[in-house]
Amino acid sequence: MTFERLHDPSSRGFASDNASGVHPQVLAALAVANGGHVTSYGADPYTARLQEVMQGHFGAAAQTYPVFTGTGANVVSLMLLARPWDAVICAETAHLNTDECGAPEKMGGLKLVPIPTPDGKLTPALLDTKAHGYGVEHHAQPRILSITQSTELGSLYTVAELRALIGRAKEHDMVVHVDGTRLGNAAVALGVPMSAMTTDLGVDVISLGGTKNGLLGAEAVVVLNPDAVAGPLYVRKLAMQLASKMRFVSAQLIALYGTDLWVASAAHANAMAARLAAGVRDLPGVRLTREPEVNAVFATLPREAAERVRERYFFYDWDAATGEVRWMCGFDTTEADVDGFVAAIRDALP
Repeated sequence: MTFERLHDPSSRGFASDNASGVHPQVLAALAVANGGHVTSYGADPYTARLQEVMQGHFGAAAQTYPVFTGTGANVVSLMLLARPWDAVICAETAHLNTDECGAPEKMGGLKLVPIPTPDGKLTPALLDTKAHGYGVEHHAQPRILSITQSTELGSLYTVAELRALIGRAKEHDMVVHVDGTRLGNAAVALGVPMSAMTTDLGVDVISLGGTKNGLLGAEAVVVLNPDAVAGPLYVRKLAMQLASKMRFVSAQLIALYGTDLWVASAAHANAMAARLAAGVRDLPGVRLTREPEVNAVFATLPREAAERVRERYFFYDWDAATGEVRWMCGFDTTEADVDGFVAAIRDALP
């Protein structure tokens, strides 16, 4: 039987880094992991090897729990850290606040305390505006800090900024979660290992991304401080994130993080965003609203031009009121894709 292809494989876009296909090396890893019968629910050699891989990145204490989705990784991570009366401080633009369809609140029972910030980054001073009311029974206790690296606005915390922010959180006796959907892109951009932004600074739990870097529905909750969490095995199952055929989730994460594939893929995506920004920077009518630091480019252009370009290369509005759009690059974005996109924008401008 020949399976019918229902999409145009030549179609390219800049909507999201999860719109791509699966990296060929990951598909190859899935083929190797296939065949035979292997014990389910994580009692398999691939999930055991994954523990070693992640400990190589994050230290000997790291415990890794594969999950299906980024939303699931965030909700499970925060559920592990939260007591029923705790609150989570995050940036107003954080994905868990704006794009999880209320999952942290409805599924995790979590109270989010968002803080407005123009660049998506929190600071010790901003944290102090919400880190109070401890011991007051009428207030949810602001005990969890959630940081996104890189942020939803494509900005990067430096290691020094993270050290100061996490240090202030620890002064408040808070626990710290990092939404690391694009942690690899951040590490490559800063030229540091992932541990320099997490383990070395006292982060307790990470939501580690995979799907946006070429995996097929594979993410991970990485517990860096086992003493800070409760019931990870039970919470993952409770949150409907326990895979029966977990070997296939773990094999993908090994293919990405057990080799230098995560570095190569993130570096390439970042470089394509830089190429795109350079290509549109001097076009009349186009304005970069943020300097690209990882694999995202934010810009404004005339609405009519944006609609014409979208007929060939799909992308999303970021702020329809201002005309700001977001262009994302991925592991499979090519120079020809970028150059063709820039040419299409140039042709569409009045």
